[in-house]
Amino acid sequence: MKLTYALFPFRQIMAIGLSAIFFLLAFALTSLSVDAILMGLTGGLSFTEAVLKSVNMAIVALAIFELGLVVTKEYGRRDDDHHVIVVLRRTLPRFVSIVCIALVLEGLLMVIKYSQLELAGNLYYPVAVITSAALLLAALGVFLRLSAPTTEALSAHDEAVSLDAAPPAVDYRIGQRGSELKSF
Repeated sequence: MKLTYALFPFRQIMAIGLSAIFFLLAFALTSLSVDAILMGLTGGLSFTEAVLKSVNMAIVALAIFELGLVVTKEYGRRDDDHHVIVVLRRTLPRFVSIVCIALVLEGLLMVIKYSQLELAGNLYYPVAVITSAALLLAALGVFLRLSAPTTEALSAHDEAVSLDAAPPAVDYRIGQRGSELKSF
């Protein structure tokens, strides 16, 4: 127990540092996304290619930004909730959903790109990317379904421990527990 609290400043410093790196990377990719659009508008790239490149970078920037938020939220604060299953059930759905969205959009962008270049034989790659996103989303659903009883058991255990540790609320004016007070 003492070791956990002794490691807290190190954990918080690392969380802040890694989050700052992720946020800077997300900002850099967002800037590159805007630059790609501007190149498309000025004629440096074809407009369609510039939009596809910009959307691709913006999706990756969003995923990196979400990762920075998760690191900040889960590791940059002090709380007693260190159950791995509870932490995973709280953070994994957001991150996996962003990754699934990124994969599906990447697959759709590949379909558009290959159809413009008339490379219909290469459509296996976007289909594989979209299928992998669907499998990842299904795996997330299975994980959430199978881990629900564990989370409920941990919540019930934590609630029982907190009730045992906390003294009952007593109103000393009338000598009854606070939950049993009757209105006058």
